[in-house]
Amino acid sequence: MALTVFNIFFILFSLLPYFSFSYTFSRLNLPSPAMGPDSTAFDAHGQGPYTGVADGRILKYQAPNVGFQDYAFDTPNRSKAVCDGNSNPILGNVCGRPLGLGFLRSTGQLFIADAYLGLLVVGTNGRLARSIATGAEGVPFRFTDALDIDQLSSTVFFTDASAIYNLGEITLAVATNDSTGRLLKYDPKTQNVTVLLRNLSGPVGVAVSVGGKYLLFTEFIGKRIQKYWLKGPKANTSEVLLTLPGNPDNIKRTPSGDTFWVALNVQQSAQINVPTAVKIDGLGRILRNISLSQDYNSTLISEVHEPVVGKLYIGSLFTNFLGVVKNI
Repeated sequence: MALTVFNIFFILFSLLPYFSFSYTFSRLNLPSPAMGPDSTAFDAHGQGPYTGVADGRILKYQAPNVGFQDYAFDTPNRSKAVCDGNSNPILGNVCGRPLGLGFLRSTGQLFIADAYLGLLVVGTNGRLARSIATGAEGVPFRFTDALDIDQLSSTVFFTDASAIYNLGEITLAVATNDSTGRLLKYDPKTQNVTVLLRNLSGPVGVAVSVGGKYLLFTEFIGKRIQKYWLKGPKANTSEVLLTLPGNPDNIKRTPSGDTFWVALNVQQSAQINVPTAVKIDGLGRILRNISLSQDYNSTLISEVHEPVVGKLYIGSLFTNFLGVVKNI
């Protein structure tokens, strides 16, 4: 029987643990007991990384001899005594849980997709974030996740991974093949939130192309990447770009143009996951894949971010550090 492109792709990924890629790995340790650096962002001056953690804080990495320090938080009800170091989902609305982050370089504002509190923004001095939106079209956000900004138009693109399940219920969302997620945009000029797509299977990553012609978004449950056209004859339509043999999380554009890193988790069995960094282009072609098993074992990763050429920051909901991969 002839092999399809997907068959070949799946076979190649199934062999990932047997391939050796040379790179150097180090850790940026979070201040104890912080956990879960889901994603990273760098400001217009290249400072950072900034990352959100499970207890509701956004931390900024200052220097090797200083490490991470508090930068912002998402809710005025947050108490350090109650929240610091606590990752209990029951406290989500009290402590917050920042996931997607992105700076609008023209203003220095940091936009935040908080899993429980919706879309927020914080000014150039950090501290308390301001709520922008908690729902759209009369439907409350249940699981606000990914975020990216078109620096040319200042438009903020973000996802609500589910209309039914929250972050603490992600296992149920996967088990029921939930497809109630949405892709949205926020226009800071009009302050309007618009729903672009509905009925998505766990949209958890979004990245805008260099010229803002299109964006790519991942579906964790659907195991695929879709392309949504923002401009041109296909504007406001989407198409499946790539079907994957695992669950993709965040997607980030590289500094080299319209190429993107995807955090992919390839489940080989109930106990074995292969955390993988996958680089693709805007046409869906696989340019590179790197197994991170030697440093993460079977731990799920949430993001692969290359802010400068040759240096990757690896996020995960299940670690107390940010991974740094060099010389890839």
